[in-house]
Amino acid sequence: MLLLITAIIWGFSFVAQRAGMEHVGPFTFNGVRFALGSVSLLPLLLLKANNEMKSGINQKWSKQTLFAGIVAGTVLFVAAAFQQVGIIYTTAGKAGFVTGLYVIFVPVFGIFLHQKTQISVWLGGVLAAVGLYFLSINDSLWLEFGDMLVLISAIFFAIHILVIGRFSSKINAIRLSIIQFAACSILSMATAIFTEEIIISKIIDAAIPIIYGGVFSVGIAYTLQVIGQKRAHPSAASIILSLEALFAVVGGWLFLSEQMTQRGLYGCGLMLTGMILAQIKSGAK
Repeated sequence: MLLLITAIIWGFSFVAQRAGMEHVGPFTFNGVRFALGSVSLLPLLLLKANNEMKSGINQKWSKQTLFAGIVAGTVLFVAAAFQQVGIIYTTAGKAGFVTGLYVIFVPVFGIFLHQKTQISVWLGGVLAAVGLYFLSINDSLWLEFGDMLVLISAIFFAIHILVIGRFSSKINAIRLSIIQFAACSILSMATAIFTEEIIISKIIDAAIPIIYGGVFSVGIAYTLQVIGQKRAHPSAASIILSLEALFAVVGGWLFLSEQMTQRGLYGCGLMLTGMILAQIKSGAK
């Protein structure tokens, strides 16, 4: 149930990201959003630190933690930037499904790290690719511009997951998250200074989407994911979290009056099937 709530929050965050574009630029939105996300994790960090002190454990912020956070935050910045700009030119529902392709890219990229890739991943990838064709390829056989940008973001989100996987076993996860969100925020605001007009009143107008994207999508959903995955089977957890793409479509329909053609819905069905198929075998032992 907690993981399902997480998927709902993440799915509806695409609606918030698109709605925020009515007031501020993409880099300003990401800058403020990830700053809030970083701050929202501080209470969790303080709680963990308090528990460590009671247990006689004294963990310090190491150079490795800072390095890992900056690396992860830089990759996250690139992924979030492509996604946020791409959402300007596509719908929240389509962005949710195209972003979800990271579940296909992760095991495929893992081949270069000498990780074994199951046949189900390749079958899922084929289904997802066919689904992407029906969802995003126009009559001239070109990928829609916004969907292309979101597809690039999915590639970098997959790289981000691999980076996190490399460091997470050695570093406190909460500290890593706080640093990476802060790094992403700093890079986003630095870019916004040179590419966008930052107006405080406009940021205030976008307060609800920004708060949802920062506090709920990052802080609350991250915490629910950690708690939920403690009791859920890995394969079941990954499949449930994949449903964020479905909730992105539902959210776009409910709040943004987005419509999808029968061809697009068919593509979404194939992509969702491919994403689930690619994950079924990964957790089974």
